Formats: sequence, C-alpha cells, structure tokens
Amino acid sequence: MELNREQVKAIAKLAAIQLDDAEVNRFVTELSHILDHIDQLKEVNIEGVAPTNQVTGLTSVTRPDVVVEFLDRQALLDTFPETENGLLKLQNKKP
Repeated sequence: MELNREQVKAIAKLAAIQLDDAEVNRFVTELSHILDHIDQLKEVNIEGVAPTNQVTGLTSVTRPDVVVEFLDRQALLDTFPETENGLLKLQNKKP
C-alpha cells in the first residue's frame, strides 16, 4: 500500500509529531513498506491456530497490594508536632 505525503502528514499530526520535508519523504517510503508487510501477513492461513497471548508460561511474581495498618491513626497523629484537620502538617524548610 503506497502512502502519499499528505497521508504521512496526517499521521504525524495524529501522533503529535512534527516532520520536516525530508522526514515526510522518508516516512512515505518506510510506512508504505510496513503496510506492505501487514498486507502479506493478512494472506497467512491461520485457520485452526489458537490465539496466543503468552508463550513463556511465566506468571507475575509481584505480590498483590495489601493495606497494612502499622499504627493506630490517632496514635500517629498524637506523636506529630502539628496536625490540621486530622492530617499531618509539614513545615516547608528550604535548604
């Protein structure tokens, strides 16, 4: 599929990038080649092939987020020098 300069400029605008004339000319060719490859992939017979979204068998090793109460809220507020409306009040000290 051959793109023209105006189509490349429209794509660049959608992507919020600025291209000079040399870049527009380069991307006319490069994006056209990419679309040609996509057209070739469309011709591949995938009938009977199960969709695959993960091929390594790995699972997430991160733990789920859990809220842990380390201190009683009021006990923490009581230990802080200044509070306001139930929140800790910090001093903005510039170095």
